[in-house]
Amino acid sequence: MDQQAEPADARRRIARTDVLLADPRLVEAAGRLGRGVVKAAVVRAQHRARVGEIAPEAVADTAVEALPPTASGLRPVLNATGVLLHTNLGRAPLSDAARDAVAVASGATDVELDLDTGRRARRGRSALAALVERVPPAEAAHVVNNGAAALVLAATALAADREIVISRGEMVEIGDGFRIPELLAATGARLREVGTTNRTTPDDYAAAVGDATGFILKVHPSNFRVTGFTRGADVAELTGLGVPVVADIGSGLLAPEPLLPDEPDAASMLRAGAHLVTASGDKLLGGPQCGIVLGRDDLVRRLARHPLARALRVGKMTLAALEATVRGPRTPTDAALHADVASLRERAERLSARLRDGGVDARAVDGEAAVGGGGAPGVVLPSAAVALPEPYAVRLRRGTPAVMGRVEDGRCLLDLRSVPPDQDDVLAGAVLAAGR
Repeated sequence: MDQQAEPADARRRIARTDVLLADPRLVEAAGRLGRGVVKAAVVRAQHRARVGEIAPEAVADTAVEALPPTASGLRPVLNATGVLLHTNLGRAPLSDAARDAVAVASGATDVELDLDTGRRARRGRSALAALVERVPPAEAAHVVNNGAAALVLAATALAADREIVISRGEMVEIGDGFRIPELLAATGARLREVGTTNRTTPDDYAAAVGDATGFILKVHPSNFRVTGFTRGADVAELTGLGVPVVADIGSGLLAPEPLLPDEPDAASMLRAGAHLVTASGDKLLGGPQCGIVLGRDDLVRRLARHPLARALRVGKMTLAALEATVRGPRTPTDAALHADVASLRERAERLSARLRDGGVDARAVDGEAAVGGGGAPGVVLPSAAVALPEPYAVRLRRGTPAVMGRVEDGRCLLDLRSVPPDQDDVLAGAVLAAGR
């Protein structure tokens, strides 16, 4: 009888929701996160007490511990996968300069106002100027919300009800089931396919160009490679055919990168004769998600003045982050790409020794990292990692902070090329907590 009464007595000791919400810690959190977020944490803690997982007296403490750091459902993740531009983790992490710029832009700003005259000004003019300064062959720039949008805007403004000439070998799928041919067809343009999967010559393009041609499109196959009996036409071989040449370079390099000689860059494409270049901002450029258009002034203005441009435009925080990325210091992406392998090994040895001292089965191993983000296919970046027992992969992913590694040969590898050196202490703390 007493045993049957005990659960009911325990449930009666669980404080009411309004009483718990009056706890000073939860009152402060409600002002920071919103009452709904805090109340949800309280209700979950009350449920845990009702089913016997925690003591009734622990409900308030449990609710406080379960509160998220922000009112957003997004959780910070430490990327230890070795994939520098991990699409599922948001691709390029922003630099400190870009984060500071976003914080400033989160309030009222002069994004579309000339403070000297008090009149309306060109939206994002300083970010656009920064892009043109970084890419001297470009006469003008425009920014939209992602790389695919840049290509869609070009197709709509320059080739609606007209033809886009494209090689069959460049009819690529860009991820998540989205394919370039379908993307372009949705704009009302007609695709004029030339050549074959492995070989397309300048003569193939020349034979297809006519009065109905809107432009020639060159798409960099950034997420795969074709080797063997191949032939492709360079931009320079197509610029004399009497129609604009649009080069979609994808990865967002503004200038040549010696470590990635096969990755095209905006400056080189424009110097070769491309009339427009489209690219992503959140890949090798190391900035926020956006689409960048660079090239001839009259063509860029046609895109910028098209009605669709309004639907694809970016917000003030993206413009701020982009400008700070272009003008500011070295990005985390660039630092990771150029990380010294010997330094990575030293970090792996040091971390492993620290973890072993804490009772964790850890050892330093050599590894291979990748650029990711649909860029530099086949490029291997030598790296170093901390190897842990495989169960750590799940524990770390579910921890706070969340850590994402990769599993190889029955071990959880934490690849340090994608982890900034100043996060080593955070990483070590997360592993030790997972071990407990």
